[in-house]
Amino acid sequence: MSSTITRFLRYMATERNASDLTIKAYREDLIGFAQWISGNEEGSTSVDALTPLHLRQFQSALQQADYAKTTISRKLASLRSFFKFAMREGTAKSNPAKPLRNPRQNRKLPLVLSNDEIGRLLTTPSAHDPAGLRDRAILETMYSAGLRVSELVGLRDGDLDFSQGITRVRGKGRKERISPLGSYAVEAIRSYAARRTRSAKTEILGQAAPVFVNRFGNILTTRSVGRMLDKYIAAAELDTRTSPHTLRHSFATHLLDRGADIRSVQELLGHKSLTTTQIYTHVSATNLRTIYEQAHPRAQ
Repeated sequence: MSSTITRFLRYMATERNASDLTIKAYREDLIGFAQWISGNEEGSTSVDALTPLHLRQFQSALQQADYAKTTISRKLASLRSFFKFAMREGTAKSNPAKPLRNPRQNRKLPLVLSNDEIGRLLTTPSAHDPAGLRDRAILETMYSAGLRVSELVGLRDGDLDFSQGITRVRGKGRKERISPLGSYAVEAIRSYAARRTRSAKTEILGQAAPVFVNRFGNILTTRSVGRMLDKYIAAAELDTRTSPHTLRHSFATHLLDRGADIRSVQELLGHKSLTTTQIYTHVSATNLRTIYEQAHPRAQ
């Protein structure tokens, strides 16, 4: 099985152009499954010998180990893709993971900051020193364009077009999209760029140099952005559950609250499926209900 896993990961990287994070998740899921099969199955553990029963037993073991439903669903999706590849190359005659059903998800509404809370957060970083200017530019950009953290740290100078107020974004699966940048974000990035320090390594890259760098002038990591945000969340006295993704949730919800259509929001978020975006309509509906109850004379 290990050799098939290796070929599958190579296929995903070279032919499907999957991101490094996606490859990492596939590797962990498949190696974990291979280790479980090896430790629990006495007979052959070759790819073509595996049946739906093996996969159901694996799913049951994950549930008994109290894995989150989202994690189980992801592992099953990894196995479906893996066996589909194995069928394609003739290593397996069927896909034993195909009959399995994902556990029913408890759909939770995302945490969303109010307009006042967003304003408080975005103005918390200092506007008088390089670190503060950078952090303010990061927060403004994430909220203005609804970016994932990985998309933010992946921005390059050549991606920005200040004259049109847009940026090119590399999303999941390295799919590119164009996202708008509001005037506040543009001004924040310009103020930061004027005092930005870069390492010799990033200077050589020219237009391919990262927009946001750390204090050593090198590219930021997603973890660094998370730690930075935690500091400002505490300073602004916001909900401690607030994460970088909360800015993306807030971006989508605020657009819908102000009349944006869901298809446009889907494009702006880079969602492949409209179903993924529809969760924000529930948040907006909750907000509309609150407004209705406050404003309508016969609401209560």
